[in-house]
Order: sequence, then structure tokens, then C-alpha cells
Amino acid sequence: MRAIRVASAALLGVTALALSAPAAVAKDDNDFTPFGFSVVPSTIAAGGQVALLLERHHDGCKGSATVTSAVFDTVTIPPYKSYATAGVDWDAKPGAVYRVTFTCDGVSGSTGLTIAGDRRDGPTPVPRHPGRGVHAGAGGSIADFDAKELGMGALLIVGSIGAAYHFSRRRSGDDGA
Repeated sequence: MRAIRVASAALLGVTALALSAPAAVAKDDNDFTPFGFSVVPSTIAAGGQVALLLERHHDGCKGSATVTSAVFDTVTIPPYKSYATAGVDWDAKPGAVYRVTFTCDGVSGSTGLTIAGDRRDGPTPVPRHPGRGVHAGAGGSIADFDAKELGMGALLIVGSIGAAYHFSRRRSGDDGA
């Protein structure tokens, strides 16, 4: 009986790991670098401004960083800052994806910047303080509602509660001791 318990626990662990792995590797447009970087927003209308974010913690990028792209002028982020802004060219091609390359301490990584399809959308504003943590208040919104994820989460919770109830109600003589 103990082998069944161990096998069940191992199977449950492997299943949880397998289901969480796709989320960990889903974003494949970033190169692997010792520092994190991103462009916010990742989709913008021509003529808008983007925030170029650089994660400096964990000593991944100590010096100044250079950010280049065909859709805006070269931007330098000083060693004491973790972000800068850049204006997207008005003649950027709608629907195109431009590479944005971050270079710091001799290491480069790149990500994509998509130009919105309609110029009438106007420029997208830059977040007010992109280097100062999260902007709370959007929790519980329906915009990111995913029924499949909620269903799987509920199924895992119900299954673990059921297994705990089953094992707690078993008689002590059943385990072969």
C-alpha cells in the first residue's frame, strides 16, 4: 500500500510540473540574458511612446545599457536608472514587428515591438512610473478570464480534497501494518 501512495504522490507532482512548464517557456521572443528587459506596451500605434524597462537587480547589468531599434532612435539607459522612454517613428509600418535590442556589459538580448494596424488609434501613453512597482486595482477583472485554467484549478483542488478525505477515513488495518 505504501508503494501506491508514493506512486500517486510522484504522479501528482509530475503532472503539476508538466502542466506548469508551458507557462514557463511560453514567451520565446526574449533572448536569455543575465538581466531582464521589456518594452511597455509591446503593441503601439505609430508616433506613440514606449517605456524601455531594464531589470538591474541580481547584478545582471551594472553599466549603462543601449537600446536600439529600426523604429526609434538609439536610447541609452544610465547605470543608475532602470528605464527610459522612446518615441516611435510616425512612418512605422502598421502591423509590422520591429526588433528592440538591449545591450549591457557586452551582452545583448532582443524582443519584438508590434505597430498597431490603425494610425487613427493615436499614441499610447507611457506608464507614469514604470520603475516603481505594480499598479494595483485591476484584480478580479473579467478581461483575463480563462475558463480552462479555472476548471483545471478547481479540478485539482477537488481532487486533492477528495484524496485527503479518502485517506483520512481509511481504517488503520488496511495499510498492512
